[in-house]
This record gives sequence, structure tokens and C-alpha cells, in this order.
Amino acid sequence: MKAPPPELQFGRTIYIDCSTWISKRVMQRRIAEQLKLDHDTMALFDKQDEEDDIDGVDQGSRHVIWQVAAIIDQTLRESRFLMIFLNGSDEEVFLSQFGIPEYHCIIIWAFRRYLFTIHDPSKILDKSRYVRLFITCNYWAINLTSSQIYAVFREETDSIVACYPCMWDIDPTVVTVCCLYRLLMQYIFQRKTIFAWTSAHAPNYWMCDGIIQGSRAREISNALHKEISSECETYVLKVVCDKFKEDPKNPLVVVTDDNVPFGKGSPHWVSITLKYKKLHEDTKTLMTRASSIFIQFQETNSSSGLPNGLFQGCNNLAVLTLSYCSFSFASPPFLHCEKLRFLGLDHCKDLNKTKLEEQNCITNWTCLHSLCVLDLRYTCWEEILSEEKVDLMANILELNIEGVRGWQYTNKLQKRLPYLQRLRIIKPPCQANRTSMDINESFRDKTKLEILDFSGNSDMENLPTSLSMARKLEVLVLDGCCGLENVVLANSSLRSFSFDAYGAASQWTSATELLAPESSRPKCSSANVDKKDVKTSKISLEGCAQLEKLFLRGLPNLVELDLSGCVIKVFDFKTMVVDVPNLKRLFLLGCEHLCSIRWGSV
Repeated sequence: MKAPPPELQFGRTIYIDCSTWISKRVMQRRIAEQLKLDHDTMALFDKQDEEDDIDGVDQGSRHVIWQVAAIIDQTLRESRFLMIFLNGSDEEVFLSQFGIPEYHCIIIWAFRRYLFTIHDPSKILDKSRYVRLFITCNYWAINLTSSQIYAVFREETDSIVACYPCMWDIDPTVVTVCCLYRLLMQYIFQRKTIFAWTSAHAPNYWMCDGIIQGSRAREISNALHKEISSECETYVLKVVCDKFKEDPKNPLVVVTDDNVPFGKGSPHWVSITLKYKKLHEDTKTLMTRASSIFIQFQETNSSSGLPNGLFQGCNNLAVLTLSYCSFSFASPPFLHCEKLRFLGLDHCKDLNKTKLEEQNCITNWTCLHSLCVLDLRYTCWEEILSEEKVDLMANILELNIEGVRGWQYTNKLQKRLPYLQRLRIIKPPCQANRTSMDINESFRDKTKLEILDFSGNSDMENLPTSLSMARKLEVLVLDGCCGLENVVLANSSLRSFSFDAYGAASQWTSATELLAPESSRPKCSSANVDKKDVKTSKISLEGCAQLEKLFLRGLPNLVELDLSGCVIKVFDFKTMVVDVPNLKRLFLLGCEHLCSIRWGSV
């Protein structure tokens, strides 16, 4: 092939992946890395970052460095180059301020990395004032087959794998399947509340279903969860799922009120969503080989109940989520699913009020033996939380109880669940009388515990002293625990601490995010919380040498705060410690990494 004329050749190609947008500073650093600028130039980034740390400039607001921009301009000005830029922000970026010359170059610019996160293209076009040619693939899925769409997934997941060394040894097809699983979940769960709940469990689903396996499964799952928490356009989602309807190898079948199976063959994932119809017996044939089953009823349609023996023959069932379902708590339909690893129950009710004596007749609860994750949301099933049943859950890694029990339940977990890593007992029902109970020894044997969330336990007066023995504890959440008088904890592994007296966040603090998203926190103090009821006067996290994330708010009686020995770099009274009008003593002894204190209105 004849070489193109010199005027059409590129001297170099620059690939800048900022699909996960952080700041202009980070983007400029990546340009400098691509150009392999000298050590002295790269040192300017570290120097400016250190100064911004001292000045309290947050990561997202850090601008370009003009001196570096001049060097980039000098490096590129005399050459003709091609730049491929993946822009993760929703704004047009003026490349000249980074040092990119405006002439002698061609720039291929994409908003976001993944096709399924593209927003309305007309809005993007309105912001792109200097674009000569705008190409949108908004309706790309209409003309593709399901196998071609799957190939698109594969191409995009390859770029994810390339960014994470922990994924280099796994089959990229596994990552593609995870992306498809996550996308289909978004299609299935339309209600925001249940989608937020199920979305938080995506890493658990992938592992419990057996898609991701091995010693690094948790690390890989958490990394993927950050990457593919997609914001899909509804119509793209529908088109993609309609395409899979035509594929006999489709891994998912969806049953709705129209009762038209969405898919053929023997699906691995089954979703049943009914607003007004009952679940029929013949649905069982769809679930024979399923490894993941999701069933959700409309709240007003939950009384009809699940058929007896619904999951009989589901020998591969590993993930089961039931929302607004009714069934016999004495003999649940999944009782003998021996491979069940994830059980999520949301607003489920007992179909018949069987006496406790009759419940105890059933001793072979096979479904609990392999269980790794148990999640109860507003499902008052006392028996499954009994000591007898918990003793059968020897492999539990995560236990979440929302709207059912309070902090006192930790007393029942003493000397049980030896592998427990994540425990959330949040938003307990209101109790007229406060119950005093000694839970000081509850965490003495919880040596693998990483996340502990007591959000909404307003009647808890003291933290268990044995918490210091949970040597792997990284995240402690006490939002809404207004009855605590003193919080004293010395745990060298703790990385994040949250105590928001305004109330519990609407979204969990996950393993990938050390603090709950700001958007999920209450905007103001709960009407049920009187400031005089917020008793906390002292918080001491002295010796928490790994503590890097902190959020305190709405503590009018807080007088003393001790963070001695923590690795916090910036202490901010605007964003980290808020509404503490009576704070008198602040200890920061040995905080060697501290660069700045932003006082705000304190």
C-alpha cells in the first residue's frame, strides 16, 4: 500500500482516557505522561498538589498548571498529531488551556467511555461549540443483532480489564457477563428504592452466582462495580433487552403481567415482575436451571403468595431476591435449595401464621448451610434470625437487617458467624421503651469484620468495648445514633467514620465508597430528632492510624474531638465536621499528614 503524503501523516498519536472524570489537573497529568515529559516537569504536579492540599482545594476543583501547559505546547507545536480523548465530564473542555495546540492536529472526542451511559445527544451538542463534526450512535442498537450487541459489550469491557491489574488473569468474557447482568438488573428494577438496594448488591450477585470466582473475587467485583454503575437511557435499555428476546442463548427470561416469556431455552437468570396477576405453577418450568431469580410484586398485589414448591427442582439456584412476596415462613419455598448463597427479602410477609411449635418441627433448613449473604428489609421473620437458625449459617459473610431489629441483636451474634465481614443493623422500628443490654463482648470474635453500620439506632447509649478487637474494621457508620454519650474507639484499621445526627442515609456505605454519597444524606435534621436528644459530648478516635474519611454533623453537645494520630490530610469544618457549635477541644497530635485546616464558620 502506498504511504499517504506527508501532509496527511501523524507524527504521534495521543490517547487520553478521562472517562472517569476527576479534574482538569488529572487530565493534564495524563497528557504529560503520554508525552513522557521529563522528571522536573512531572514534579510540578506533586508540588502544586501539595500546595492545594495546604490551601484546602478539593480534588475536583484543581486547575491546570500553566507552566506545564507551556511545555506541552512547545512539545506538540511543531508536529502534526492525532488525539483521542475520552471525556468523562458533561462539559466541553477547552484543550488549549492544557497546552494542546489548536492547529496541525485532529482530535477524536467521545463523551463517556461506554455507549450505554450516553445521555441525550442534543444536550451534548449544545455544549460543543467548537466541534466541526458531531457523530452520535444513539440508535446504534436498533440495527444490530443480539450477538453483535454482545460483541460491543466485549469491546468495551476489554478497556475496563486493561485498567485493573487484578483482572488481567481472568477471562474477559467474565467481565462482559457481569456488565450484561448489571444492565439487565437496571431494566428489571424500575423503582428507584429497590434499584438502589439491588444495585448495591451487584458485587455480591456476581460472586454468589459464580460468575466471578477465586481468591480475588471481591477485589475484582468491587472494581467492576465502580466502573459499570451505568446511567442508561431508558429507550437504549429497552432496545437492547428486546434484541436479547430473539436470541435462543439469551441468559435472561422476564415474566410480566402479559405473561409473555422474554427469552427461550433454559435461562440462567429469571425475573418475574407482577403488578396485578398471580404467579402460576407453570412458571416453575422457567426456573429449573436458573442460578439467579428475582421476583417482585406490586405492594398491593403481595397477598396472593408464592405457590408451594415453587423452587422445587431449582438445583442451581444461588441468588434469590423476593420483594413484596408472601410465603410460609414456617416452610419457605426455597427451604431445600442447597446451593443458595444470596437471600434478599424486601417487605415480605408470612402467608400463614403458623405456630412456633409447628415451625420447629422442620429441622433440615438446607438453604442456610451455604448462605453467604442474608439481607432482610422490613421483613419481620423472627425465626430466621433465631440463634438456632444463625448457627446453621456458618458461611455468612454479610448480614443486613433493615427496619426489623435494633443494635441489641448483636448480643445474639456472639460466638457465631465467624467469617462475618459486613454487618448492617439499621433503621430499627420505633420502640416505646428503651431496652438496656450488655453487648460489650459481641465483637470479641469478629476478627474479619470490615464494615459495621448501626444507622438509625437512636436508643444505643454506648459502643461495645470489644469493637477495638475487630482488627480489620474499616468502616463504622453511626448516623442517627443520637443516644450515644461518648464515642471512644482505638482501631488501627479504621479508614472511615460517619456520625450524622440528622439521620440515616438513604443509601448504604458500600465497600467501594468509604462514605455514603452526599446525595443520599438527609438535607436537614429529622423532625423526630430533638437537639436536646443528641447527647454525644466526646468523640475520640485516637490511634485510628488509617482514618482518612470523616463525617460529623448535627452534634450540638459535642465538646471534645480527638483525632490524634490519624492520616487525614485536610480537616474541613465546611464538609467534614458540620454543625458542632459547642466544640471546645480539638486534638490533632501526631497527625503528620495534616496539611490544612479549613475553619469555615466555627
